Amino acid sequence: MRPSREEIRSSESSYFISTQTYGRRSLFQVEKYAELMVDVLKHYDGTGYMLHAYVVMPDHLHVLLTPAGAIEKSVQLIKGGFSFRIKQEHGMNGEIWQPGFTDHRIRDGEDWERHLNYIQLNPVEARLIEDSLLYKWMGFPSSEFPQGLKPRISEEQNVRAEARTLHTNEH
Repeated sequence: MRPSREEIRSSESSYFISTQTYGRRSLFQVEKYAELMVDVLKHYDGTGYMLHAYVVMPDHLHVLLTPAGAIEKSVQLIKGGFSFRIKQEHGMNGEIWQPGFTDHRIRDGEDWERHLNYIQLNPVEARLIEDSLLYKWMGFPSSEFPQGLKPRISEEQNVRAEARTLHTNEH
């Protein structure tokens, strides 16, 4: 039986998402396909999700977004939207994406910054370019930590939990 995802899957949280092309094929080395991927990401921004940052690598994609609903629906818009358009506009047949995706719920501002940095440095680490500012297939449309997003355990709750633990341990 497949394990269920977290119950909170809405605009209350932001996510770092990764997905790969089928067989890790370097599909996005072709400029028109990378351009189409960026167009699909921007197309659903504001309706299916809020797009914060993305990087399109030759054989995979990293996205930082806040879904409008279920995270699975946001990924479906991205992957399905791209698959539909590449088949319609470029006549490509066959599998485009590996099944599934990985996601990480952003916990706090530090986690947010770590994932923004990961996106920014990914093309440099992969030795595609020396300066990430020159990488064409990366964007940060809304890279400020979203107001109203809170980690599950707030700072105040952590302090209270620590105080209870310290008090209990003293006896």
